[in-house]
Amino acid sequence: MAGPLADVRVVELGGIGPGPHAGMLLADLGADVVRLERPAGGLAVADPARDPVLRGRRSVTVDLREATQRDEVLAMLDHADVLIDGFRPGVTDRLGLGPQILAERNPRLIYGRMTGWGADGPWSQQAGHDLNYLSITGVLHAIRTDDARPAIPLNLVGDYGGGSLYLVVGILAALHERERSGRGQQVDAAIVDGVASLAQLVWGMRSQGLWSDRPAANLLDSGAPFYDTYVCADGRYVAVGALEPPFYAQLLDGLGLADADLPEQYDPSGWPALRETFTNAFVSRPRDEWAEVFAGTDACVTPVLTFEEARSHPHLAERGTLEEVDGVVQAAPAPRLSRSVEPEPGRPPQPGSSDLSTIIDGWGSARR
Repeated sequence: MAGPLADVRVVELGGIGPGPHAGMLLADLGADVVRLERPAGGLAVADPARDPVLRGRRSVTVDLREATQRDEVLAMLDHADVLIDGFRPGVTDRLGLGPQILAERNPRLIYGRMTGWGADGPWSQQAGHDLNYLSITGVLHAIRTDDARPAIPLNLVGDYGGGSLYLVVGILAALHERERSGRGQQVDAAIVDGVASLAQLVWGMRSQGLWSDRPAANLLDSGAPFYDTYVCADGRYVAVGALEPPFYAQLLDGLGLADADLPEQYDPSGWPALRETFTNAFVSRPRDEWAEVFAGTDACVTPVLTFEEARSHPHLAERGTLEEVDGVVQAAPAPRLSRSVEPEPGRPPQPGSSDLSTIIDGWGSARR
């Protein structure tokens, strides 16, 4: 069986960050994704042949400033279901590929606009990257320990968490709605909006007086000693997430502290003493010994692994969470569906390796 999106045709305007990641997610679900590469290329941060974010689609090199090539792209978009646009608002309008023009030609097209600041607003034309979008939402300020600079959570929270995942949710919702209306629409996926949505729990806690802007003073920002990381005897770390009282009890048992005279778990005044106790306990053994102590328990204590170590972790190996394709270790498609089977991820295409006319003919024939 083909993937659940096997009849969906997607055009991705070549870029970096959340746009390509959204294209990968749709391709992993079976969509026919064609990536349009700029002749001069974009920001080269990796060998395209070894970049699994680019897997699962075809690649065409086009110069959208050249009238003939732009007309060919318009002809392809006449048969497309989705466009992923990662440019600043207004760029595609100047190129003759704006949402209004495309909607007139193909009323069923879903126009997915992926931006940092959004399609409108005073900063909509301003440059930015993942870290900048995180910084104005309050989230970056919260991701730090006491007396430390804000930590940089790779590009996972902004570009991918608040960006590509929300774009894909919007695209799937618009495809579903199109089944009723027969019409496409624009999806305005702004990273600042998505990140704010991801932080909804924190906004809710703030409204109840349960979250402070002071770093490392809250339940989920390392303020609580039972939700933090600890260094072990070998300099490596374990992660502790024993929030619920039954799990906390198993944490104390594994540490040999079940009968110790300790402060109450959820009394913040006792947290400094608890932290000192836990710190002294964890530093007494190497990381992997602690992993063995807590294996099979609900204490929520796990080793902090490197990427290299994660490759051989038995749980990830059993599930096939990571796989190797042509010598490149990468994440397997997610999520998994019980009946629709996603295609096996293939190697990323060489930029410009597909022929635009062939794609147009194929898409046009399939639509007739």
